[in-house]
Amino acid sequence: MLAITNARILTITDGEIPSGTVLIDDGKITAVGTEVSIPEEAEVIDAEGLWLTPGLIDAHSHVGVYGEPMTFASSDGNEMTDPITPHLRGMDSFDPNDRAIPDVVQGGVTALYTQPGSANVIGGTGLMVKLVGRTVEEMRVPGVEHMKMALGENPKRVYGEMKKMAPATRMASAAKLREALIDAQNYLDKWEEWEVGSEEDQKKGRPGRELGKEMLGKVLTGEMKARIHCHRADDMMTAIRVAEEFNLDFSLEHATEGYKIADILADKQVPCIVGPLLLSRMKMEVQDITLKNPGILSRAGVKVCIQMDGFSDTQWLALHAGLAVREGMPEEEAFKSITLYPAQLLGVEDRMGSIEAGKDADLALFDGHPFHTYTRCQKVLIDGAVVFDRDSDCC
Repeated sequence: MLAITNARILTITDGEIPSGTVLIDDGKITAVGTEVSIPEEAEVIDAEGLWLTPGLIDAHSHVGVYGEPMTFASSDGNEMTDPITPHLRGMDSFDPNDRAIPDVVQGGVTALYTQPGSANVIGGTGLMVKLVGRTVEEMRVPGVEHMKMALGENPKRVYGEMKKMAPATRMASAAKLREALIDAQNYLDKWEEWEVGSEEDQKKGRPGRELGKEMLGKVLTGEMKARIHCHRADDMMTAIRVAEEFNLDFSLEHATEGYKIADILADKQVPCIVGPLLLSRMKMEVQDITLKNPGILSRAGVKVCIQMDGFSDTQWLALHAGLAVREGMPEEEAFKSITLYPAQLLGVEDRMGSIEAGKDADLALFDGHPFHTYTRCQKVLIDGAVVFDRDSDCC
């Protein structure tokens, strides 16, 4: 049993407690407030002068999948041999010993969603992990696998420019995506016909399994979310168009020009996973990037998650949220963008994203406002255990 006392607690869902206590037992938060009874046997962390937040969550990362340093031997995030690869699983590339992981934890990040890159129109599934453990099985949060898709420059550059094959245009990327979804629907129909068929039909033999179509079938039935990479506003509209055609549960990843169509995104209630905010103009499709984007989207009513799209630089997630606040994002929304909203996007809001009784004890202690550049994360807990302590050599 553990008690964190005298902390400035940012609960996220129930305001701020200027000086309060969080009681932890068996990896869960059991009580939060100013009048929490602390059992005699509890270990106590005196957090006087420290800010306590939920463990931060990056909703779009490549930690553990690309590898750091990124060499051919360790980079396993893009299977650039076929533009349609829904059968791939990021779990099979994830390296629990990625050197980026301890760096990320030191920034107060306790969990993230990591996934394949954006070279392919359909790149495969990602996974959510808590950042402690020896194996991917220990780290993985079960049931959180989404399908990565991509529009815009990346697929057309990798296949059209580099390999001289489709997709070489935005038209072909959208067509490839539609074709794959239609093939998956036909596959689902074939199985449904067999399952409801007569005894005679059953004897003819079951259809053969096709893993890619099987995985895309989960996207079509709503069992799996589509995470669609797109920077330009027109690519975002294409993503919405295709998603609506097939009734997909989806989010827009990066949404760099989201501010140009903020009213449309708000009206359609499209979640936007925005970032990295300090992306340079190295590609044509990000020429109109602005730090004002998260604030414009948020004020329009769009649910925004701020993401790092990276590796060890994910440790600066809180600072990026601070940059968004500097450029107009409401502070409360910025805190939610790296805690509660990612948890909701990933379907784990019953366990993570806020400091409430019953939730996982994934917590971070900062020596100042978490968004300020002078602030340092002092301690990080995952499932109630201290996994990083700046004052200790053991973590």
